[in-house]
Amino acid sequence: MPTLPALALFAAATLALLVVPGPAVLYIVTRSVAQGRTAGLVSVLGVHAGSLVHIAAAALGITALLAASATAFAVVKYLGAAYLVYLGVRKLLRRPETEAAEVRVASHSRLFGEGFVVNVLNPKTAMFFLAFLPQFIDPARGPVAPQVLVLGAVWVALGMASDGTYALLASVLAGRLRSSARARRRLDRGSGVVYLGLGVVAALAREGAAKA
Repeated sequence: MPTLPALALFAAATLALLVVPGPAVLYIVTRSVAQGRTAGLVSVLGVHAGSLVHIAAAALGITALLAASATAFAVVKYLGAAYLVYLGVRKLLRRPETEAAEVRVASHSRLFGEGFVVNVLNPKTAMFFLAFLPQFIDPARGPVAPQVLVLGAVWVALGMASDGTYALLASVLAGRLRSSARARRRLDRGSGVVYLGLGVVAALAREGAAKA
């Protein structure tokens, strides 16, 4: 199982990634603004039901990859760190969009289902489990799948807390939330810095594991 220091570092990095709004957060905020707090919270539940799909896929995929080739596993970790840095640079250089989308009122079951699909297809979540989570897997500490499940549980717990906060704040501030180029540009800059930082953390985690 992961060590407590590793879990603490993972939790801190996970929280940093979760607070950067991606497709799932934008969906939750949009629903909270359009339909209120309950709709936002139902969307959160759907989103993190989708997270379970990524956790299961990671547990099976990383285990299979490690069993096939330790070198391939190491390459995935290298590429993961590089990809995080790439995302950070792209965020910093990207020009903000100005379009606003209309949102239809939906039932709770539809909100849950749409949230599930949004996160299953969410590249941010897929990137996290494929590029970042492997940095904290240590085959020397036992079977890989249980480690992935523990780390995945941390992701879901922190994700529900973070996204739930977004839903509550969005429902309270619904009348003040408006799209603006300046706000989106600040968001992209903040997101870029976070991704770059996570890339560095991933590289350091990998190097630390190699030295251990």
